[in-house]
Amino acid sequence: MATEKRTKTFAPFPPEAMFDLVADVERYPEFLPHCAALRVVERGGADPQGRETLVADMVVAYRAFRETFRSRVTLDRPALRIEAEYLEGPFRHLRTVWRFEQAPDGTEIDFTISFAFSNFILQAAAAPVFEKVFMRMTDAFIRRAHDLYGSVGIES
Repeated sequence: MATEKRTKTFAPFPPEAMFDLVADVERYPEFLPHCAALRVVERGGADPQGRETLVADMVVAYRAFRETFRSRVTLDRPALRIEAEYLEGPFRHLRTVWRFEQAPDGTEIDFTISFAFSNFILQAAAAPVFEKVFMRMTDAFIRRAHDLYGSVGIES
């Protein structure tokens, strides 16, 4: 059975800036907790609708847990949506979706993750840790936005 978690948060930056930050997957090891490495192994050009697809390997490390996940990432700039679909690793299912919507003075960020580990024992042992990591993800991106864009955000 898959676990699904969703969070909504606000960032005082334009939706396009937040999209660009999350789309820059190669930079994740610089600021994303537990992301030990990330390598884009395949990058496709934009389709006629403006969506770009890439395949990336991310190494996640947390205490004794160290795993590599391969995902197909779809960057849908016109819709301000980023979706990652799991291809290989210790999960039976893993999917993340980022949505960025204009809000007064910034962006409403909607982040959803759905996951199921490959077996019951791994699910029981790792799911609570994975949920803690998930809860920190959006905070890490917002901190990164402040580091890159400053504390000004959108001018009134």
